[in-house]
Amino acid sequence: MSADTQPRVLAGETARAAATSLALLADDTRLKILWVLMQGEHNVNALAALVGAKAPAVSQHLSKLRLAGMVSVRREGTYAYYQASDDHISRIVSLLVDHTSEELAAQAQVSALRARGTKKR
Repeated sequence: MSADTQPRVLAGETARAAATSLALLADDTRLKILWVLMQGEHNVNALAALVGAKAPAVSQHLSKLRLAGMVSVRREGTYAYYQASDDHISRIVSLLVDHTSEELAAQAQVSALRARGTKKR
């Protein structure tokens, strides 16, 4: 960047809205729910079993995610089926999971190398 070029500043409203979206993703149960819903639609009971949470808690999380436009619901009789509905959020979640998996693998490698180094002494 040249000295006479000013960086673009993120507008306050945009920054607040983005931070709100990230705050919704900062809950591990909501992140697990979104991850599952990115793979296909599920009802509350199936989601609860898959993410290891109670159905009422999953319902509350789904309500927040639905209000934020991150998931949508399809009703069939008395059943409600949820699915991820925001491709941008799905890409963010995928990138975050990929990044975290790589970081954890790298940390595990370092720990294994350190463990081998201390055993040789």
